[in-house]
Amino acid sequence: MLPTGCAGCRRRGPAVRRGFCPACADALEALRPAPARPEPAPPDLPPCHALGPYAGELREALLAYKERGRHGLARPLGALLAEVVAVAVGGVARPVLLVPVPDTAAAARARYGDHLTRVARHAGDRLRAAGWDARTATPLRALPRPDSVALDRAGRAAAAESAFRLRARSAAAGDGRVVVVLDDILTTGATLAAVSRTLRRTGMTPNVAAVLAATQKWR
Repeated sequence: MLPTGCAGCRRRGPAVRRGFCPACADALEALRPAPARPEPAPPDLPPCHALGPYAGELREALLAYKERGRHGLARPLGALLAEVVAVAVGGVARPVLLVPVPDTAAAARARYGDHLTRVARHAGDRLRAAGWDARTATPLRALPRPDSVALDRAGRAAAAESAFRLRARSAAAGDGRVVVVLDDILTTGATLAAVSRTLRRTGMTPNVAAVLAATQKWR
């Protein structure tokens, strides 16, 4: 069998470990979380931090994980997302509740599971290993909606507005924890804003959002 290629540059070789060649691993580890906010930002979008721009090795890694079935990347991506969470909440270990944006049922079937929940659980593992009191919750379910790739800003906002519901028998409460909404890519912010509004109506107010990549200009 051929060796698995690097998720960042697609090169094949025995040096690939945990999905990445040494050069791509170094490039990802060199990224530093920073504030990211689309312009204009939608109402109710919480303060957001991103690991880096949606480009280069990070973009390729996300595409490999989401679209090419590289499920083993959930662990290294989770470790990277944990770094974003730590910076987003201030860098000091605090009790946090991680709430990943859910996949629709159709997307979860196509990807053999909710891709972001897998990453969120690994992020929680990494935070706990570093001494954080971190929990992961999935209080929301995603309703069917159009593929956001084909939508403009207004279309994304309209699709996101009614896209999420509280799960049956789900207790939405932060229990005094910092509530961190997680997503993979920040584009217009419509999805994160819609998730935040839905959570707020159930008594769980998001404090910050953490994402792996941002497509918009940072500020």
